[in-house]
Amino acid sequence: MDAADLDYELPDASIAQTPIEPRDAARLLVDTGADQPVLHRHVPDLPDPLAAGDVLVVNDTRVIPARLHLRKPTGGAVEVLLLERRPEGHWEALVRPSRRVADGTVLTLDEAHGARGDVEVVVGEVLGDDGRRRVDVHGGADDLAVLDAVGEIPLPPYIHEDLADPDRYQTVYADRPGSVAAPTAGLHLTDDVLARCRAKGVAVVTVELVVGLGTFRPITADRVEDHPMHGEAYRIPAATVAAIEGAEGDVVAVGTTVVRALESWAETGETDATTHLFIHGDRPFAVVDRLLTNFHVPRSSLLALVQAFVGLRWKDRYAEARDQGYRFLSFGDATLLTP
Repeated sequence: MDAADLDYELPDASIAQTPIEPRDAARLLVDTGADQPVLHRHVPDLPDPLAAGDVLVVNDTRVIPARLHLRKPTGGAVEVLLLERRPEGHWEALVRPSRRVADGTVLTLDEAHGARGDVEVVVGEVLGDDGRRRVDVHGGADDLAVLDAVGEIPLPPYIHEDLADPDRYQTVYADRPGSVAAPTAGLHLTDDVLARCRAKGVAVVTVELVVGLGTFRPITADRVEDHPMHGEAYRIPAATVAAIEGAEGDVVAVGTTVVRALESWAETGETDATTHLFIHGDRPFAVVDRLLTNFHVPRSSLLALVQAFVGLRWKDRYAEARDQGYRFLSFGDATLLTP
């Protein structure tokens, strides 16, 4: 498949720069299937197209303040984006500008960004051809506590405005910290919306997929099949397995990360593992019946998954959403898709 087939026209004006207020005020394009009408709704209307017996699955991972603004001993500025903490204690990270940072360089906080503290970051060897480096963080017994004190929530590069409230890049049900990007389809959901889904007889259950490089790395290869997927850890609780196996209705995934976790479980039988699954082309879906998701970046693995789910129909849905003034990408509006 040619990666150019995942391109579409996305004007800058269509990219949401800030979260909508209130959280659930986002619009919701309801796709009811091929050759069926599109419904234009809002997120509080989500219970309407759902039915008793459906299972709504959310990703309850929490975003960590994984971006660090640092300086070399020579004074040069360096940005480090921590991706994943390894069991051995070090981190895999992206370092910018990587080629100007030699192995063993000790970085300290860039006080121009307001960070204060006795923190050192040691940059190590290159870990792969995707630019990852080994990084060690020194400054306390608990790396996550260090990040809470001096790190910054790593917003996507197409967001150019400061985020006034960092909690707006967390879901209301965010739990264990670990992700470096939010499962953005869930950003629209509120306790009230979820309560009304439950009141209708919809089970709301969780999975955890730690969002990392595999989710946000763009497709740069000419052929989609040549895109390497970085591994991401996932965990599916026993209660979620039981709810899905006993579902009397549809399994509705909130976000592509949920799809990736559930379909990885279906493929391997593992409920606590690391997945390299790349969903594209005509790959069948074994678990997920419907998908609540945002409008995604052109030429991305997320859009490849959407095309696998609904086929080329996504192009018409995206064009209609754009023409109707929907907001795109992480802080944008949502769509409920039917394969």
